[in-house]
Amino acid sequence: VLDVGAGNGYFGWRMLEAGADQVIGCDPTLVFVMQHCACLHFAGPAPNHLLPLGLEALPTGLDNFDIVSSLGVLYHRKDPMAHLGDLYRRLKPGGTLILETLIVRDAPGGVLVPEGRYARMRNVHALPTIDHLVGWLKASGYRSIRVVDQTPTTPEEQDTTEWMPFHSLPRALDPDDSSRTIENHPAPLRAVIIAHRD
Repeated sequence: VLDVGAGNGYFGWRMLEAGADQVIGCDPTLVFVMQHCACLHFAGPAPNHLLPLGLEALPTGLDNFDIVSSLGVLYHRKDPMAHLGDLYRRLKPGGTLILETLIVRDAPGGVLVPEGRYARMRNVHALPTIDHLVGWLKASGYRSIRVVDQTPTTPEEQDTTEWMPFHSLPRALDPDDSSRTIENHPAPLRAVIIAHRD
């Protein structure tokens, strides 16, 4: 499995539990790489690896994966079609993409392009409707595309704790209308899609 935007490698452990033989994560954020090293120190050797690189910086030849996952990355890419194409090229023929990203229910032209921030997040470049996202996947060469989940993010799931005291979802939503962000965009809605390379 290739886990793109793997953070500290958390989902790599879950993937191993689910039967993966080996997980190679990539994430350029060095604090996540150090967290992953700390986890390996206490857990012991495991086939859960984390490279301190973004997807575009992975060496050529590091491809032919059975599964490529991209969780919470697509909306941070300035060119989402290029990202989907990069993921496609890392899959072996017949391989599976697991994609999780933010979407919107409706937008002019099928894509919301927020000016400034979205739900207080920087770097949110494009939030497509589900139909538009499926169109991007088809145009990138994916087949057997299935939308397996669409779920709003809620404050019960994403809030501050003593371990994470920073601003979280409740501070990003309109205090008078939780269906809108503080910037007056639709509140976060996540989709999970499974698709395949021919």
